[in-house]
Amino acid sequence: MGRFKVKKQDTFIDMTPMSDVMVLLLTFFMLTATFVKEEPIKVNTPGSVSEIKIPANNLLTIFVEKSGKVFMTMDSPDGLRKLAKQMSDDDKLSLEPNEVEIFAQAPTFGTPLNTMHGWLASDVKNEILTKSKEAGIPCDSVNNELKIWVTAAREACGEGMRIAIKADKSTSYAVIKRVMDSLREIDENRYNLITSLKGVED
Repeated sequence: MGRFKVKKQDTFIDMTPMSDVMVLLLTFFMLTATFVKEEPIKVNTPGSVSEIKIPANNLLTIFVEKSGKVFMTMDSPDGLRKLAKQMSDDDKLSLEPNEVEIFAQAPTFGTPLNTMHGWLASDVKNEILTKSKEAGIPCDSVNNELKIWVTAAREACGEGMRIAIKADKSTSYAVIKRVMDSLREIDENRYNLITSLKGVED
């Protein structure tokens, strides 16, 4: 008796639907992702149990380094552009249009007003902020440029702008108090302190 041959069936799986879904997901994540700017100023925030989320839009962040230097940034190039134009309108800082664009792309700024042009012209902006002794926005009782910057930011970005202070955990309390006193003097009494969630390692 002859053997009965079973005909082998070719199994074909159509991969078109899966590749369509993958392309749609990739497009979705590319369009909705928000990119975080690299912060040249490294700040190790203190721990806290608070889980209040700070808004990502229209936010002015004041960085206080462990050595006591003060820096600032805004959440978007558009916000920085408005801030630079407001400083020009207030006759505090006169920037050329190309300098305004350079300022708008800076992840963080923090030099005295009289050295701002040199900082914008430099190719090593981050190194100046992290290594120069003159870096940092003055906020002492004699020369308080922090109040000038925050006032201009409020005028440029409106009442909806939020203010956050991100200070290093080893920063002296006297420096933090000086920053808070500067805000109080210009009637900025609502701000957030950025901390790390306790138990969560960086």
